[in-house]
Amino acid sequence: MSAVSSTVNVGRPRAFDMDTALEKALEVFWRKGYDGTSLSDLTEAMGINKPSLYAAFGNKEQLFLKAIELYESRPCSFFLPALEKPTAYQVAEHMLYGAAMNMADSNHPQGCVVVQGALSCSEAAASVKEALINRRVEGEQKLKVRFDQAKTDGDLPPGTDTGVLARYLLTVLQGMAIQANNGACSEQLRQVAQMTLQAFPRAG
Repeated sequence: MSAVSSTVNVGRPRAFDMDTALEKALEVFWRKGYDGTSLSDLTEAMGINKPSLYAAFGNKEQLFLKAIELYESRPCSFFLPALEKPTAYQVAEHMLYGAAMNMADSNHPQGCVVVQGALSCSEAAASVKEALINRRVEGEQKLKVRFDQAKTDGDLPPGTDTGVLARYLLTVLQGMAIQANNGACSEQLRQVAQMTLQAFPRAG
């Protein structure tokens, strides 16, 4: 009997699509924040029960971090593609206009789930907050490296402090995320992007 049961279980398809379930979890976390999201919220949105959630994704913290990875790899993600642009100005332009379009998009919750998550985590979720802060620091470092290259190439003025420039740009992006979460529309965010670009250092 046990042999028959094991044969039946082998190759049995999952009762749910993991990618779709993860997208649903991301949307809940995005709308409610990490602390504001309960396991019941997640299982209801994902269409699975708690044992299935634990088996597929681990605990709530692990699910959240997997959802963040999905968020950062979406086709509309603008940060990493911007780093590939040929000039420092175009890097900033792609990031700022990408943020203006994406963060106020009515097809999903407004703002940035990473920024909102880091701001709203309680002490009980310190490990999640730390992971989000580490992501921000890594992003800032990648941007600094890209600006270092631009400075070496003569694309930025020789006296540019690339660390401050990277921090400045990310500070603007984080502010845009908060504005979007508070109801700012895409055009309002584009105006912020335009003013930021007017002050962006350019060689020559």
